[in-house]
Amino acid sequence: MNIKLTAYASVFVLFMFILVDKITAQEDIIRIARFNQETDVCPLDWQVKEWKGKADVKVISGDAGYVLCLKSNGTSTALYKNIAMDIKEAPYLNWQWKVTKLPEGGDVRKKAADDQAAQIYVIFPRFPSQINSRVIGYIWDTNTPKDSIVTSTKLSNTKYVVLRSGKNELGKWFTEKRNVYADYKMLFNEEPSKMGKVSVMIDSDDTKSAAEAFFGDIYLSRN
Repeated sequence: MNIKLTAYASVFVLFMFILVDKITAQEDIIRIARFNQETDVCPLDWQVKEWKGKADVKVISGDAGYVLCLKSNGTSTALYKNIAMDIKEAPYLNWQWKVTKLPEGGDVRKKAADDQAAQIYVIFPRFPSQINSRVIGYIWDTNTPKDSIVTSTKLSNTKYVVLRSGKNELGKWFTEKRNVYADYKMLFNEEPSKMGKVSVMIDSDDTKSAAEAFFGDIYLSRN
């Protein structure tokens, strides 16, 4: 992952800002992304960030309905959405994902090989953002063992949780659910500030290889 990921927190004023201070009893789910229409560009309320190379991203109709398809060929790109809220109000992050191609030699533990096919981040901005923002990344790595907790080799305030690893599960859809509030407390040993962004990312620039991943709908929930 590129160190520039944490710079997301510094561009709040430039893009759509969604403020969620309190969830009513009727709002048990907060939609982060709903891919319900085929398009060659990302959903309108998401922004594309190209760290290296041009983003190859589109919504397609496949075996799991409409899903987001991300490809990388020696590139590093991301999509992100601004959403400011207290994570304790809806602490569970839910999503589906599938990986069909892993970056060859990718390993989040090694700075020179820090590439992953599928990554989803929750970002807690703090000023100055480059130094103080907290980032939790849930990733599908090529070589790092499943369930590993890894501190970024590029920025100490970025913490990874390796949810999937290796080629044995390629081509299969998985449904994930993480208590982000509990993970934050475990990873940083402090109370979180308001979350500010959710991001999905793909990169294979460090290993100069290729990767492909798919994401289904993404949402936050109370339970």
